[in-house]
Amino acid sequence: MGRKKTIKPFAYDWEQEDLKRERSKARELRNSQWWKRQLAKGSCYYCRRSAPPKELTMDHIVPVSRGGRSTRGNVVPCCKACNNAKKQLLPMEWEQYLKQFDQVDP
Repeated sequence: MGRKKTIKPFAYDWEQEDLKRERSKARELRNSQWWKRQLAKGSCYYCRRSAPPKELTMDHIVPVSRGGRSTRGNVVPCCKACNNAKKQLLPMEWEQYLKQFDQVDP
């Protein structure tokens, strides 16, 4: 019988050094005034619901595991529910989840 091919779940392979560098950049961003201003807005990027700044987490729109970087243009504040639901998916991959919030007024 033939061997099954193992399919890698993500399109981007990172070296450990690259992962450490991106995590370090994310830590630096979390300590920046820019990030504190993002949190102060008190809104989840995905569902638009209000949340106290301490309850918002940093999410990479394009996850690091998928080749995303820890840059201002790729990190957003989001509620824990959205962050847990999104996992390592791109927003277009979990569009159904996002659609349930389209009818909710911000």
